[in-house]
Amino acid sequence: MKQRIIQMALVVNDYDEAIEFYTKKLQFELIEDTQLSETKRWVLVSPQNSNGFCLLLAKAANEEQMKAVGNQSGGRVFLFLNTDDFWRDYLYMKSVGVEFVREPVEEVYGTVAVFKDLYGNLWDLIEQT
Repeated sequence: MKQRIIQMALVVNDYDEAIEFYTKKLQFELIEDTQLSETKRWVLVSPQNSNGFCLLLAKAANEEQMKAVGNQSGGRVFLFLNTDDFWRDYLYMKSVGVEFVREPVEEVYGTVAVFKDLYGNLWDLIEQT
């Protein structure tokens, strides 16, 4: 059997502001933006030159989902963005206003820093050794 995870839903407040953040500040590609109904869209973003994994930007549809926006992992690092050039991406992200909550450190597994997305979810930016 061969299986793989291809998408993960990330609950957001607004499709367009999320697209703006991920494509401009993180330099992700907009893979798809399809209107499904009057209020629902199918929005996929992915890091450039990725292996096919996408984030599905899912607009919160009710009060319970709204509470999860920005806290989908209970305050732990939620997602991990691997890069082939940590300092290039770190400096770019800082220059466009991405907030880093833990500055870069050299760990046994690579160089890593923690940043927030536009809603407060924590991400690792990491270049593995």
